[in-house]
Amino acid sequence: MLVMALLLSACKPAARPANSETYVLAISWQPAFCESAPRKPECRSQTARRLDARQFSLHGLWPQPGTRVWCASDAASIEADKNGRWRDIAMARLSQPLWHRLQLAMAGTQSNLHLHEWIKHGTCMAGVDAETYFGLSLALLDKVNASALGRLFAANSNSKITAGQIRNAFEENFGKGSGERLRIACFDDGKRRLVTEITIGLKGILAAGQLDNAAFSALVLAAPKTDPGCPGGLVDIAGSQ
Repeated sequence: MLVMALLLSACKPAARPANSETYVLAISWQPAFCESAPRKPECRSQTARRLDARQFSLHGLWPQPGTRVWCASDAASIEADKNGRWRDIAMARLSQPLWHRLQLAMAGTQSNLHLHEWIKHGTCMAGVDAETYFGLSLALLDKVNASALGRLFAANSNSKITAGQIRNAFEENFGKGSGERLRIACFDDGKRRLVTEITIGLKGILAAGQLDNAAFSALVLAAPKTDPGCPGGLVDIAGSQ
């Protein structure tokens, strides 16, 4: 029995370095998302003045591979998530400053999207609590919104942009080749094709306090390349449902 135990121990995979893996950052263009889900609370309440009408909103930060989900041991919360009862998911209370920032940057908090993202994805980040998970997510989102890519969308309301423009804008701040780690998702709303979401690959150690453009660029360039996805579409405006 002792020999068997030693053999099993030797065969165990090495522990993953805390917070040193591959991720996907998913960010939404909320006016376009709301065309596909107009009954959600955050879509019913959306106005042209609200922050999510003019900059990217946080969808989630997903440890990879994509099959690595629901790593928490809270069976009741996992069951609630799988059944779409997001408000019943248990999560430690966030600090008030972070919660205020998250409400502004993640419109889906009105539908308890943050609870879903935490239980399904955040719990799979080794050694990271909810406060750290959302702090990292917001730091990454802020880099994109402050970049040429964020300005491209803000300056092209109700206009069409291409995948090439999107990838080139991203590379203005984060280096040649960074656009090849970015994928675009669209939604066909009648005769209009809308850009709804962008996903960005990242690989490395995430540290919110050390996330300047160079650090963000290094994380992106270390990630695998991806196809561009949707070839482009319209930058939707709030209230156009």
